[in-house]
Amino acid sequence: MSIEDGAGGVGRRRSGGQVTHEAADGGPTSGRRSPLLIAGRVVASTAGFAVFAASGVVWYEYTSLTDGMTTSNAIAETKKDAPKHLDNSVNLLLIGLDSRKNMDGSDVDPSIVENELHAGRDSEIGGYNTNSLILLHIPAGGGKVQAVSIPRDDYVMTYSGNGTEMGMAKIKEAYGNAKDKFDKSPKAKGLKGPDLEKAGRDAGRAATIRTVQRFVDQPVDHIAEVNLMGFYDIADALKPIDVCLTHPVDDPIISRTATHEGSGTGLKLPAGVSHLNAADALSFVRQRHNLDDGHGNSDDFARTHRQQAFISSVMHKLKNQGVINDLGAMQKLFGVVQKDLVIDNEWNVLDFAQQAPALTGGNVEFNTLTFDKPDKKGDPPQDVNIVTPAKIQKVVKQVFGGADAAAPAPAPADTPSGGPTATPAPAPAPTATHAVTPATVDVYNASSAAGVSSSNEAKVLVGMGFKEGATGPAHTKSKTTTVTYGKGAKEAADQIAARYGVTATESASTGAGRVVVTLGTSFDGVASDRPAAPTPAANDPAANLPMQGPGVDAQSDGGIPCVF
Repeated sequence: MSIEDGAGGVGRRRSGGQVTHEAADGGPTSGRRSPLLIAGRVVASTAGFAVFAASGVVWYEYTSLTDGMTTSNAIAETKKDAPKHLDNSVNLLLIGLDSRKNMDGSDVDPSIVENELHAGRDSEIGGYNTNSLILLHIPAGGGKVQAVSIPRDDYVMTYSGNGTEMGMAKIKEAYGNAKDKFDKSPKAKGLKGPDLEKAGRDAGRAATIRTVQRFVDQPVDHIAEVNLMGFYDIADALKPIDVCLTHPVDDPIISRTATHEGSGTGLKLPAGVSHLNAADALSFVRQRHNLDDGHGNSDDFARTHRQQAFISSVMHKLKNQGVINDLGAMQKLFGVVQKDLVIDNEWNVLDFAQQAPALTGGNVEFNTLTFDKPDKKGDPPQDVNIVTPAKIQKVVKQVFGGADAAAPAPAPADTPSGGPTATPAPAPAPTATHAVTPATVDVYNASSAAGVSSSNEAKVLVGMGFKEGATGPAHTKSKTTTVTYGKGAKEAADQIAARYGVTATESASTGAGRVVVTLGTSFDGVASDRPAAPTPAANDPAANLPMQGPGVDAQSDGGIPCVF
């Protein structure tokens, strides 16, 4: 697939191989040293519409990863008066920096930015805005990680690293404003080149951390930061990247003119799963026009959901598609991490991997914080989101607190042989909704209705007494839900079909003892599943809280969640 005309009238070339589509219907170390189990923090970012992707648990030499990584000491200053955890949970702030500059302050090659990344040519575009801010909460006892995306245009009080107010501004501007302030301060005197760039960026990081902490009233324990080139490099190392859309997308390029700055990515994808190269992965998460997500949200928020889904897909690839067992691929990936990623200097990735199995295993749910109303502020006026910090703090506290409550309790200490042991609670007696005969159920989803996913439906069927099988996007786009079964599974299939108000049919292509449920395009849930008085679900702390559209579950639809 090729696009002849790029943003700004520049010829656009797709690189990194062909883009293929699939419809919705559709390690080791050297012999001299022992390997250590570590968490590879893989972070991906776009040109100001940054998105972070994934952590994978990999076998690799610890020193091979940490040697040569860029670290920041900004976290130390911001911890002094940060809000306190009530337990040993951990908050990780992912920062996507809208910068076309390298770590040393030099410009990324303009021809690469323009022709490969399709992100303009001027290195000053985007400045040092943090156009993606995602705060992840890892519960102390394990369990699902909760992540909240903070909209880049939220209009908040910004703070320098030492806590001094810098004034009301978009939250994305705290980094650049603080860096600019440092560069003009006496502290910058005598610093040049890379040293000045690093010190200025540390001031920006500290300001971003402090501003986020004050805004959401949560501590930030660790940070990871990457910019435009980092996203492209990581996407290129992991290509192809699988993403899923509920609707086709066509984002034509509008060339730059004297009166129009230009827009559009040129991305054109069908509904369903697409396999993207690095350039198209960048377009997938950068697209900011033609993105009405069907929930009344702006293009900005629909794009945020794209970013969250991209993270989920990369985590799925790292965990399930053999990347972590491919030494060559991992060496390439870690080379990128060392080149493009910045983490705080208090982060021990080895310990973190052992403390956060849910994160490294892809058990993450993303939500996007909402706002009160759109408005215009500044001179000249710019679009901003008016927010009430107290409301945001209440929502975040409920989401993070719910995750802690849902986390499993620490395992009891081992008792000596022959000592007292806990007596397991008796299993509940089967009810009329439990399966009469055992069967494994595969669930595939062709519906784009809010809250509907193959994994969520599979959980319901498991609750009815069936065994969970495969989940993922449907291979056919039938309007109605269908239930097919193999030899010996008729009784189970009839019970499952009754749930959906359809008739089960036998299929020679369905394995013995197996039932296949395909949720049709018209499926929007089962009425009996909807409580009369909704309350936050124990396994979903964000349920029924004000958010921008439905959450993105990293484990839904087989690890490749479908978004608009």
